[in-house]
Amino acid sequence: MAEKTFHFVKERKKVYELAHNLRWSFDCPTQQFFAKLSPRVWDRSKHSPIAVLNEISEEELRSRLMDRDVLAELDRCYQSLQNYLKQVRKPSQSLKHFEKHPVAYFSAEIGIHESLPIYSGGLGILSGDHTKSASDIGLNFVGVTLFYRQGYFTQRINSDGWQMEEYAQHDTHTLPVSPVTDEGGNLVKVQVQIGSSVVSVAAYKAVVGRSVLYLLETNLPENEEHYRGLTARVYGGDSNTRISQEIILGIGGAKFLKEMEHEPAVYHMNEGHSAFLTLELLHEQMLLGRSIHKAVEEVKKKCVFTTHTPVAAGHDRFTQDLINFSLSGFISSLGIKLDEFMKFGKVNESDKGETFCMTVLALKMSRGANAVSELNGKISRQMWTGLFPGKKPDQVPIGHITNGIHSLSWLALEARGLYEKSIGPKWHDKMSKPAEWKAAVAKVSDEELWALRYALRRRLIESVRERMRRQQIRFGNSSDWVEKTLSADALTIGFSRRFATYKRAPLLFTDMERAARLLGDPKRPVQIIFSGKAHPRDDAGKAFIQQVVRLSRDPRFVGRVVFLEDYDMAIARQLVAGCDLWLNNPRRPLEASGTSGQKVIMNGGVNCSVMDGWWREAYNGKNGFAIGEDKDSQLPVDQQDKIDAANLYDVVEHKVVPLFYDRDASGLPTKWIKMIKESLRTIAPVYNTDRMVMEYVEKYYLQK
Repeated sequence: MAEKTFHFVKERKKVYELAHNLRWSFDCPTQQFFAKLSPRVWDRSKHSPIAVLNEISEEELRSRLMDRDVLAELDRCYQSLQNYLKQVRKPSQSLKHFEKHPVAYFSAEIGIHESLPIYSGGLGILSGDHTKSASDIGLNFVGVTLFYRQGYFTQRINSDGWQMEEYAQHDTHTLPVSPVTDEGGNLVKVQVQIGSSVVSVAAYKAVVGRSVLYLLETNLPENEEHYRGLTARVYGGDSNTRISQEIILGIGGAKFLKEMEHEPAVYHMNEGHSAFLTLELLHEQMLLGRSIHKAVEEVKKKCVFTTHTPVAAGHDRFTQDLINFSLSGFISSLGIKLDEFMKFGKVNESDKGETFCMTVLALKMSRGANAVSELNGKISRQMWTGLFPGKKPDQVPIGHITNGIHSLSWLALEARGLYEKSIGPKWHDKMSKPAEWKAAVAKVSDEELWALRYALRRRLIESVRERMRRQQIRFGNSSDWVEKTLSADALTIGFSRRFATYKRAPLLFTDMERAARLLGDPKRPVQIIFSGKAHPRDDAGKAFIQQVVRLSRDPRFVGRVVFLEDYDMAIARQLVAGCDLWLNNPRRPLEASGTSGQKVIMNGGVNCSVMDGWWREAYNGKNGFAIGEDKDSQLPVDQQDKIDAANLYDVVEHKVVPLFYDRDASGLPTKWIKMIKESLRTIAPVYNTDRMVMEYVEKYYLQK
């Protein structure tokens, strides 16, 4: 009896270790292990192993593990995790510089998995993929963000097609996080001053492979009620809430790392939301007796900054009154006056009317700065030329590292199986070796690749139908017609992302008659699936959603146009796997980089985009479709939109559709498949976060 009890304790420990390391978020076998324990809870909890384990009693778990097949599956998953934690995919001398002192990565949102909903969109997903690849390549990495107990929001579309927001408190007992405590089991806390109040900050810890994330929160009994809810929602509230959140993230985050005895080699600010951390580091330097000017130089040695936003209005700015109200105590601790403090966030330091800009603060206090694509770098240098008097825009010290994706996080199980069968179990290692990867892609047969596309399209369509069925039941409508929605034989276009107006979701419907002919062709059917959220205060974005929803109800488009509500990482994975064509038609140059189109590549999808962001660097004329030319426009917005819409119709009608439906005698679209393989060869090995993170290491993290 003692042996069995001891055996169970050992195996139980393995199960819980697997569940609490978010490496499972990109390891299919481990996901399958937990899904089998309780398929219903797995689906209901947005695929949370912790929620599954909460449902299962000790007695049931003991009994389930007595099944030799289940136990063998557990051992394989556990050993896979142990091997992962020991191995480094890309050994590099550069990484040794960070063995004792980590990279500290600050971002206002970090999206690892849908069961940990502390992200809103592309910035968070990029941060999550960055975190995963840091672990993959063996970089000593600590991430800092906020713990949003209510997340972004749950999106519900009402009967009129309007977005409604719902907020629910997430139960930490169902999440793969644990409170950060000291040896005595007490919460580790730091304090920050906001206005006249002292606010306590604690944290939850999430482990992602070898990477560690600290999720800061203020929902503590000693805090005033107002401050308890400060970290409740992603990008919630007004300017008062925003500056308070950014004080928590920057100043609180820097203090928390020090409390945890981390001594970062470098602090990486992903966007300006965390830039107050530089002032906390400045305060530490001044406590050592350094003058403010010497302290600034010391801080700059430790900080790097990534800017995304190519529009001036998109950068956080705070009035002098708000700065004074929120940070007066901190400013006093620096021993400087308010006017001197404001200069840290101003381009023109003598302009009394200029507000305090977080991006300016980050640029002034960093030794290096980068944008997230080549074009975004050009725009950023033009935007911030005023900060560097005497320099021309091309001399402004803002470089670029083009964003990528964490390939395994977005790869469908069926696609993995195809690569393992065709290339071998170590197929993923070949992606870092261009010649080997090119030869590996050639081993994938056209027939099996096309079979994969049908399997993934079918799975997507059935998932869409089930989601739509539930939505109709909520409205009290009949759902019989749902089974006729979409076709497994039709060219399937995906458009899913944040519904900001510059992304122009309804562009394909600028000419309704032309759109009806395109989507209504019985011989060459085309269908499109939309999904995405608009910011709660963006009524123009919500109007775009409403327009798409109404299009889906138009008799000309019923069954061919679909809007999926409550976009999250789970829906995104299904869409990037099942869609044949990924559509991206932003108003250039407002797409800083964009990464959603990169996610379809390994699943056999093809990208179709305006020449903006990463696509203008990746496109070679044979690996996807370009909308318009690679040049900037000086035309008014409405005129440019008309030109881009015409270009979009021409590409889809005259290039995409004919190529997709050009079949050989056996029914294969050989030319389309050739494009898929060219895309696999040229895009997958380059536009990934393994390459991206190593670029950060070599160009920015290592102090030159």
